[in-house]
Amino acid sequence: MLRGYLELLRPANVMTAVADVLAGYAVAGLRNSPALPWLIGSTACLYAGGVVLNDFFDRHLDAVERPERPLPGGRAAPGAAAVLGGSLLIGGIALALRATPVAGLIASVTAGAVLLYDGWGKRHRVFGPVNMGACRALNLLLGMAAVPAVIAGSWPLTLIPLVYIAAVTGVSRGEVHGGKRGTARLALISLGGVIIALAALSARAGAGRIGGLAVTLLLAWRVLPPFWRVYEDSAPVRVREAVKAGVLSLVLVDATLGAAYGGPLYGAVVLATAVMAAGLARLFSVT
Repeated sequence: MLRGYLELLRPANVMTAVADVLAGYAVAGLRNSPALPWLIGSTACLYAGGVVLNDFFDRHLDAVERPERPLPGGRAAPGAAAVLGGSLLIGGIALALRATPVAGLIASVTAGAVLLYDGWGKRHRVFGPVNMGACRALNLLLGMAAVPAVIAGSWPLTLIPLVYIAAVTGVSRGEVHGGKRGTARLALISLGGVIIALAALSARAGAGRIGGLAVTLLLAWRVLPPFWRVYEDSAPVRVREAVKAGVLSLVLVDATLGAAYGGPLYGAVVLATAVMAAGLARLFSVT
């Protein structure tokens, strides 16, 4: 029974959310270190609560399309899942408030965006991916909220995870029945734009220039081939492979930002979360 609830939490994906906050904290200048543990705990709760509630809202559809998931498979109870998901969202807000009041506000907005996506947004072909991307953008902003004053000048950086995750989410809609060539083309263009933006940021960085560019190249190597294969053949198995690579490689986006703003060693710390995510992905489903 415990295994079923752990599957609902998608531990590998939670590590990518931690990387978001670590990247945002680098943008904040690595200042106000007492806030960082609260922000990490907050993002873990917010992400885990969101994916649990996502499965709760999808339980009837999953009974037909994804019967292997914990709720339709009987390894977790719907009522308990709803309580768990809601409690995690509330906990995420409470932890963020311990960091800074602005972080608490951002966490509250994030929880609202999560509920909007789970309950309504994901059913819409265009708004759904943007909604999910906004959740990730807010997650990066949560890390910046360790030093709220930096947000005014740095918030445009949140467009990077927004575009990246919107592209991955758009393709993920074909996990069951297969994708569409036009969606895959748009995703490739979007991912290419993200990679170019990260390369430009890295090129302007000081000590983190080489590290940032190296991680950007790794990101391109990780995500462009599987998404190109979806463009050529949008079969469900291809889509699932691309989505898994896209979700886990978000850590590389964050590591590039971490290296650019926090230096190469800090970028390596962010990158270490990818190792943890990859290990957890062998034990628990990512999609």
